[in-house]
Amino acid sequence: MKRVTVFVRGTSSNGKVVAVCGSLEDLLSVASTKLGIRASSVYNGSGGLIDDIALIRDDDVLYMSDGDCLEENDGEDLCDPEKCQPHTDWLTLNVGGRCFTTTRSTLVNKDPDSMLAHMFRDKDVWMNKQDSQGAYLIDRSPEYFEPILNYLRHGQLILNEAINPLGVLEEARFFGIEQLAVQLETQIKASQPPQDHSPLTRKEFIRFLLATTTKSELRCQGLNFSGADLSRLDLRYINFKMANLSGANLAHANLSGANLDRADLSSACLDGANLQGVKMLCSNAEGASLRGCNFEDPAGIKANLEGANLKGVDMEGSQMTGINLRVATLKNAKLKNCNLRGATLAGTDLENCDLSGCDLQEANLRGSNVKGAIFEEMLTPLHMSQSVR
Repeated sequence: MKRVTVFVRGTSSNGKVVAVCGSLEDLLSVASTKLGIRASSVYNGSGGLIDDIALIRDDDVLYMSDGDCLEENDGEDLCDPEKCQPHTDWLTLNVGGRCFTTTRSTLVNKDPDSMLAHMFRDKDVWMNKQDSQGAYLIDRSPEYFEPILNYLRHGQLILNEAINPLGVLEEARFFGIEQLAVQLETQIKASQPPQDHSPLTRKEFIRFLLATTTKSELRCQGLNFSGADLSRLDLRYINFKMANLSGANLAHANLSGANLDRADLSSACLDGANLQGVKMLCSNAEGASLRGCNFEDPAGIKANLEGANLKGVDMEGSQMTGINLRVATLKNAKLKNCNLRGATLAGTDLENCDLSGCDLQEANLRGSNVKGAIFEEMLTPLHMSQSVR
């Protein structure tokens, strides 16, 4: 046995559920009794005339006409437009105070699994609240609902310039319109600028330098200068903390007072650079070249390379009076002919380090690892009180 919901044609309220038994005439008789009319014809939701009981399916929504719509007039059949027009089951939605008029089929057919389809497929199943004008109340943003309704109408996603697609995406997710949500996610991802991790060039950086005064602090923390040519530039007091300077050319650059804490200077070239008072705590300069650098500040500000990774660096001929290399790693480094007077090398790893010709007067090597280190042609004698105890 099948059951259907019947309405008077032209209305969408006061419907009745009836059982379909026997012939089409039996259905018309039952519908007439239930609806209080003289039902003469049966129509589906699209306005099509049903003339065979076999065409009716379980849970169909049917509309009963009250009398025939055809009348004789001067030998011609004329139709009353109000009675013969296809029934489209129009309804109004009050979304956040703004009303939208559409059809039930628009909300149901495009995405049958969505919340809107479940809300309006079967009338009054969800007990939808209505305002005084009969519009169904939906507490969502009308601005973002409009593109969704248009999508359900014609299947195309169209967003005006003032509409934020993120807002429409949230509404699509709320109403369970998965195909639209996927389409919006793809569009949002495509509209976002690609993440640019390419290193800054010399030309770009010089533009930044010219835009700031020498007294202004230029913050370059965490920027990518990998392989950049920054040679012979005035880079005093610039914050390069955690910057990527691997393979960069900083030859003869003025880095006086610069902050290079935790910066990556691996394989960089700093030959002849001015590093007076530089801060390089825990920086990585493995394999870098620092030949002939000046770390000695006449004002007495000591360069600080504590905990730095200086494996295999070439610092030959550098001026490093009073430099702090505490617990730094200088394994296999070349420090030939360096001035290390008063340097702090306590706990430093100097394994296989070449210190030939260095001036280590008053240097502190307590606790340092000097296994395999070369101390040939020393300018001043190295006292045991300076080294391991």
